[in-house]
Amino acid sequence: MANNPGAKKAIRKIARRTEVNKARRSRVRTYLRKFDEAVTSGDAGAAKLAFVEAQSELMRAVSKGVVHKNTGSRKVSRLHAQLKKLSAA
Repeated sequence: MANNPGAKKAIRKIARRTEVNKARRSRVRTYLRKFDEAVTSGDAGAAKLAFVEAQSELMRAVSKGVVHKNTGSRKVSRLHAQLKKLSAA
């Protein structure tokens, strides 16, 4: 257990940061789910809008340090591939 004031403060800070990061991660997942739903419905217009929002949210998570840069880029790339496949069909 934390024994000195600095360690106790660090625990408080970590707890606050964890809550913020959980909310950010949840927000990203929501936008990814919305994109998936648009793709499965087959609506290319809605999927394109959902893609733009999901990409923006993913890159925001990257800039905040919630998601690693390469992970964010990989996810965006896969979303874009799904979008291209839907548009071509």
